[in-house]
Amino acid sequence: MNKPGLILVGAGGHAGAVIDVVEQHGEYQIVGLVGSHKEVQTRRLGYPVIGTDSDLSELAKMHKFALVTVGQIQSPDIRMRLYELAVQAGFQLPIIVAPSAYVSHHADLGAGSVVMHGAIVNAGAKVGANCIVNTRALLEHDVSIADHCHISTGAILNGNACVGAGSFVGSASVVREGVSLGKRCVVGMGLSVRHNQVDGAQLNGSNKQ
Repeated sequence: MNKPGLILVGAGGHAGAVIDVVEQHGEYQIVGLVGSHKEVQTRRLGYPVIGTDSDLSELAKMHKFALVTVGQIQSPDIRMRLYELAVQAGFQLPIIVAPSAYVSHHADLGAGSVVMHGAIVNAGAKVGANCIVNTRALLEHDVSIADHCHISTGAILNGNACVGAGSFVGSASVVREGVSLGKRCVVGMGLSVRHNQVDGAQLNGSNKQ
């Protein structure tokens, strides 16, 4: 049986990591990637870059599914823009979960979100649309992640923690149980977040968390 075709929107390093997860996931066939003008006609792990984001409407006439595969650290704006372009073009954005990840059947994942190798999303957790739950991240029970967030490699969000839309939690950082991060927060690598944070908070180790 033929697998449905999937367009990856983004052709950089994160796209390579997602390619591996999509291949392991096994339900979609990657048709090609959308990238910058200079990336067109190049390849990422053997898959061709077949256009730019201006081609999404035409590609949507031929293929039903797309996934945003641009990374996110300081700002969610590029991922948000590409997500909206894909939706407006008429694509459906699937949920992709690596076979080595664990997502409780009591958890909820939003459209276009990716759960990478070895990550855990526990019972009662809710992850919004267009999110990255990166390799070996842990979302404990009843955690809430809003749309367009990136929970980076090895980050731990303890029970009932909340992360506002467009936020980034860096590698190996830990968010205490019940703590809330506002919208568009950036938590640097290896930090412990023990207190609630306002919208736009930038935590880099030199300020109190």
